[in-house]
Amino acid sequence: MHARRLLIGAVPLVLVATACGGGDASTTTSDSGKKLDRVTLTLNWYPYGEHAPFYYGKQQKIFEKHGIDLEVRAGQGSQKTVQATAAGQTDFGWADTPALLSGVDQGVKVKSLGVFLQTTPASVQSFDAEGITAPADLKGRTIAGTAGDALSKTFPIFLKKNGIGESDVKVQNTDPAGKIAAVISGKTDGLLGYASDQGPTMQDKAKKPVSYLRFSEHGLNFYSNGLLARQKILAVKPELARRMVQAVRRTTGTTVLLVTHSISEAVYLADRVVVMSPRPGTITEIIEVGLPAERDYAETLGRPEFRAATARIRELLGAVSAQD
Repeated sequence: MHARRLLIGAVPLVLVATACGGGDASTTTSDSGKKLDRVTLTLNWYPYGEHAPFYYGKQQKIFEKHGIDLEVRAGQGSQKTVQATAAGQTDFGWADTPALLSGVDQGVKVKSLGVFLQTTPASVQSFDAEGITAPADLKGRTIAGTAGDALSKTFPIFLKKNGIGESDVKVQNTDPAGKIAAVISGKTDGLLGYASDQGPTMQDKAKKPVSYLRFSEHGLNFYSNGLLARQKILAVKPELARRMVQAVRRTTGTTVLLVTHSISEAVYLADRVVVMSPRPGTITEIIEVGLPAERDYAETLGRPEFRAATARIRELLGAVSAQD
């Protein structure tokens, strides 16, 4: 980052970068006659408890209040969701951060709008009778996994972190819908999945207690699922990204942290901006933006609050060290 300082915009999730999805979203009209942007959101997986806020938001018309007619689509793994978002096949995606970072590393043009899960729910799930209570218990086992999902990227790291070779554990590539059946039938000793997803279902179906070998409890924790979009759309429809983040925030009651080097982006999207010093990073100043929660991009740029906040940040950072 050279000598640049860091701007963190707090948008009442931890947000890691920014973007917005779908620039050519068509419009619909609500029952009350309000014009809405038709927006698609592709999940990381088939719907489960973590995704309830999206459906709640639709039912309670929270997205509609933010000018969004939301369609929620089931996913087939975070990696595929990242790819679909980059290709413009969906306006927004909901995916695991490691899959997002892997895509960015390969040149996929997506950015994170916010990370909602701060502790990964990634785990190896098995029936108690299997006795898998520590990473060493995985040696010689067969575990059901799905190629292209988030855990296919992180499980090898988990094994290495715990001194286990990839060849010590057989990962049987299994269709997402077939992983639970593989464990119940005894074809595999366990499965790779989120503790909030397959485990409870598996226990309910088999009437057997399930154990969770959580990555986060054995040396490997990382940011998990969050909102993402294609990079180029922020310049085309930044207000749509703002409205989507605000709507999701209201359905979950979460605080969003947006990490960026763009002054105008930080002020437009955030309620307060935390200016960080160069390494080692310390807080230089926290600036209350003072803008209304609902914002129009063009109108916001001309507001005195916007001009005052951006001017103060430039003063703190210095024109050379800030990228606007």
